[in-house]
Amino acid sequence: MSTNISWVEEAWQKVNAKVERTSEKIGANFPHASVGGRYQLEPSSWWTAGFWPGLLWLLYRDTNNDSYKEIAEQCEKQLDTVITDYYKLDHDMGFMWTLTSVARYKLLNEEDSKRRALLVANLLMGRFNASGNYIRAWNPWHEGEDNAGWAIIDCLMNLPLLFWATEVTGDPRFSIIAKKHGETVLENFIRKDGSVHHIIRFNPETGERVEAIGGQGFAPESAWSRGASWAVYGLSLLYKYTKEDQYLQAAKNVSHFFIANLPEDYVPHWDFRLPENITKHRDSSAGAIAACGLLLLAEQVCETESKIYKESGIKILKSLYENYGAWETEEEDGLILEGTSHYPEGKNIDVPLIYGDYFFVEGLSILKGSRQLFW
Repeated sequence: MSTNISWVEEAWQKVNAKVERTSEKIGANFPHASVGGRYQLEPSSWWTAGFWPGLLWLLYRDTNNDSYKEIAEQCEKQLDTVITDYYKLDHDMGFMWTLTSVARYKLLNEEDSKRRALLVANLLMGRFNASGNYIRAWNPWHEGEDNAGWAIIDCLMNLPLLFWATEVTGDPRFSIIAKKHGETVLENFIRKDGSVHHIIRFNPETGERVEAIGGQGFAPESAWSRGASWAVYGLSLLYKYTKEDQYLQAAKNVSHFFIANLPEDYVPHWDFRLPENITKHRDSSAGAIAACGLLLLAEQVCETESKIYKESGIKILKSLYENYGAWETEEEDGLILEGTSHYPEGKNIDVPLIYGDYFFVEGLSILKGSRQLFW
């Protein structure tokens, strides 16, 4: 999807100039949220570990800057210790190794990255609960905690690792499990109006749905905007891989809900259903994720339908660039301001988030004409 919009190239140059500076500071580490202008680093086992190297691969693909390549490769090698530390692996293996090993394999055809990603795909497949047809989200965070029946909307973005594994091996088991999880999402996560639940708890023995849990949204029946954005992109990817109309219709439904609830500047609030007394902080990361999904959806529908999705995706990215960017701010590591990570827990509100930065850069790369997705 190429476009002649002048601001896209301008934004790309500013991103590259800033990342050239910040990459020297961040190095082969794993930033998560920018606090006080500096990206806080997390261990390699944290779910966002893939987004910084993924962002560097996006820029490397365009610039051939070897320093980006070297840092991204160092990050990938550090993740090897996470593979062997089995207790810290959860469903977010897809996020982590799609943007490191799969990205490197797609760009450079490196065999060691292919082997890593296939190993992880097998581990991800092992989290599938056949009674409920879902991929279990997390392991217990605390002694005595039981979340064996939990699945979350975010996991849609982990499924491309399984589809990729089927593509490179010819083994359909990976994609079969991905599709079964997708069917469970359609049945249990997507409301008729296109809004989504964050967490659904199933009985892990019988597979019966037990309840919806609010998670990072305001309440179980609210409309967490980043959850909606994961659905916009994840369902569009499911349709890309399966060509099954049920996923296309669901992607359209959640996209219409998302677009209809955007404020005037096209950057969403952190939840679309908030009581009057709750501050409507923006979540720029939700906007960036949804923009990428909308651009993908636009490529998969007829020209008449395509316009609303493409124009909305462009408007979100342009607003992020013009109104939320921190391009020349030396004292700010992040690219995009006003992300909201976890409002109910009071964590990382109104700060840059590495996944917001990643998807903003991915969106720009799509508008610049790149046809290759790491997902």
